[in-house]
Amino acid sequence: MSALAHYFSKQGYFVAGYDRSRSEITDALADDGISMCFDEDLESIPAQCHDKFCCRVVFTPAVPPSHKQLEYFRSNGFEVLKRSEILAEIAALKTCIAVAGTHGKTSISTLAAWILNQGKLKAGAFLGGISGNFQSNLVLHKNSELVVVEADEYDRSFLKLFPDIALISYIDADHLDIYGNAQNMENAYNQFANQTKHNGTVILKNDIRNKVVLTGGQKLLTYSFSDVNSDFYANNITITHSRCHFDLHTPFGVISEIVFPYAGRHHVENAIASSAIALCAGADAGHVRNALSCFKGVKRRFEYIINTDKLVFIDDYAHHPREIAATIEAARLLFPEWKITGIFQPHLYTRTRDFANDFAESLSKLDRLILLDIYPARELPIEGVSSEIILEKVTIADKITCTKSTLPGLVEKCIKTEVFITMGAGDIDKMVQPIKNILLNEK
Repeated sequence: MSALAHYFSKQGYFVAGYDRSRSEITDALADDGISMCFDEDLESIPAQCHDKFCCRVVFTPAVPPSHKQLEYFRSNGFEVLKRSEILAEIAALKTCIAVAGTHGKTSISTLAAWILNQGKLKAGAFLGGISGNFQSNLVLHKNSELVVVEADEYDRSFLKLFPDIALISYIDADHLDIYGNAQNMENAYNQFANQTKHNGTVILKNDIRNKVVLTGGQKLLTYSFSDVNSDFYANNITITHSRCHFDLHTPFGVISEIVFPYAGRHHVENAIASSAIALCAGADAGHVRNALSCFKGVKRRFEYIINTDKLVFIDDYAHHPREIAATIEAARLLFPEWKITGIFQPHLYTRTRDFANDFAESLSKLDRLILLDIYPARELPIEGVSSEIILEKVTIADKITCTKSTLPGLVEKCIKTEVFITMGAGDIDKMVQPIKNILLNEK
């Protein structure tokens, strides 16, 4: 949403918006001249936004239908569009590269945009996180014909897009409050893939090759970590000093001696996926190698908050069981002898209910678990659903639930922990700075 707000502001439009609370993102919007409010009162709507003939209203499904301002705009005849609809309008004007999948969308799209912008091609981008290289979630190039967008499966938003190049990473069951079951979700991904333009390119993670059937004349390519039956894969993989070294095999030739500053299987897979996108869009091998070597990551995607010889603190957006497992496994790979404490905030009552067993299995890979209350986002509580249903299934002995208010006290007691990881998609990021301060004082 903030990328769209910045985009229209830079086009010269008056832009105003609501968010639940102030953050670094809303501060950046205000710095860009965008009028922000943090309450639903109709008095907070700027005067310029009361003319239905001159105002377009864009909302995210994270905003509940009962929101007072949203109700006002709908009941008074304003043009009210979902975020996906306005993004699709913009993408339709360009050669669209859309990245879909239940995991990895932000990292893959950000890195693909970074690679493409190393050469003559250039690409705009609407990203789901703050890029370390661009220092923004919006990339603008006035004369570029390429745009990279995240294709979000929630609320079937990605079905508004008709890309020229589409990539799908994973199709794991999620958002069952929307889809009902895993098969319905797979069907939606198939529809998305087949909305890729005729003679366009669809890139699939090799594991899901059998879940997608193309019928519209698209070219199919696959990628994987190291499966030689894929079109894009890595070999000669080694890890030194938190960096991953590998050779990348592609239909365009082998790109040798790549150095990527993020170790862990899922990080390398994301690098391969991003490279596949860039190469299919016309990037050359040298740009891929150079871009991968100086990639600075994405905020809240395995982001190092503290990284010393005795203490590491990582913050990650992981909120699905597979993502949690991948984050913990990457930390184990990098710090095999260190004790790992995970602080996890479950996101949504429905997701907690549907995947309690899977969450417990992933979180049991930790040495110590601190489990926060569920972040409800757009949902109302569900009777019998709380963090406790995960905790009771976790198999490690060192586990506890807490609230955000009691979390600092628990962190102070974990003085023997060498690796801390905060994980979640709610507002756990607001605890990162307090935790950092406590850990640095302890050490």
